[in-house]
Amino acid sequence: MNWAVEFPQIIFSRQMKIIIKSALVIGAFILCFSFFCTAQFPPPVGQPGSTAIFKDSSVFVGWATGSKVQRGYIKISDTNFTYLGDNKANYGAEGSALGKADDAPVSLGDGGVAVVTFDKPVTNGPGYDFAVFENGLNDSFLELAFVEVSSDGVNFFRFPSISNTQTTNQVPTFGTLDATRIDNLAGKYRVLYGTPFDLEVLAGTAGLDINRVTHIKIIDVVGCIQPAFATYDSKGNIINDPWPTPFNTGGFDLDAVGVLHFTYSTEDQSVFLFPNPVTDHVTINILSGDIFDLVIHDVSGKTVWKKERVRNNSTLDLGFLSAGIYFCTFTLENGNTEVRKIVRQ
Repeated sequence: MNWAVEFPQIIFSRQMKIIIKSALVIGAFILCFSFFCTAQFPPPVGQPGSTAIFKDSSVFVGWATGSKVQRGYIKISDTNFTYLGDNKANYGAEGSALGKADDAPVSLGDGGVAVVTFDKPVTNGPGYDFAVFENGLNDSFLELAFVEVSSDGVNFFRFPSISNTQTTNQVPTFGTLDATRIDNLAGKYRVLYGTPFDLEVLAGTAGLDINRVTHIKIIDVVGCIQPAFATYDSKGNIINDPWPTPFNTGGFDLDAVGVLHFTYSTEDQSVFLFPNPVTDHVTINILSGDIFDLVIHDVSGKTVWKKERVRNNSTLDLGFLSAGIYFCTFTLENGNTEVRKIVRQ
């Protein structure tokens, strides 16, 4: 019997099944490829893999102590546009970005710039070295900014940023963004949660000493997808974020810059740990007093171990810690508190 002649619908059915299955496989591959190409970066606050750092985390050892702000236009495509009598952003004072994040920012406007300084130079340590805070209302209404650093206050170098947000349609004034499509742009996380930056990314950059960063510059991403006013990521993609924001609060709202690693001279230090990185044991030497309290936190700020009334020159067994970065907060007899970072191998 010729099955193809007698029962052509069976042959057709089998062929269609093969075609459909192939189409589904190809479609799934395209979908997965598209996802991994555009949504591969850390997610919003509270989700697994997020790098957001809360303002009260013990990882912070200091905050910006000086600032200089150059405001941008409220609406860069129409420099005559005014809001409350001004054509440039004017919310917040120049010093609003100093100290700990408190949801009282300075608004930069379209393309506005803020340069912050510190009591000590920021240095390249294990993991992230500083974090920038914006006052985004939630996990998807995000206003973005470029971040640049300098070790002389004159020559600035930009972190390589990536925006995989679509550029076909303008994200409107109160539109939303997907944090997983954004990397190395400040403003990725909502209010009171900092977006961290690692100076190691800029290692080898001529003219920059990543171990003595003295100035950090925040530059508003305009967000407009019109080429005449657009800003671009390090790959040449237009960065699309909520625009226009024609208010005196428009543009990136800089709340704070927190530091995870300062450059310390020997005389600045009262606590010494060795060896560091740690395998199982670490010896602690303090210069002020003979007793201290110790609390160890992980990078999320969670307390993983604490001990009171520890004696000077004690050797502690930290073999119970998983490999990773931790922060040791020492409270000394004189009341001073110092934070040291350790790496558990």
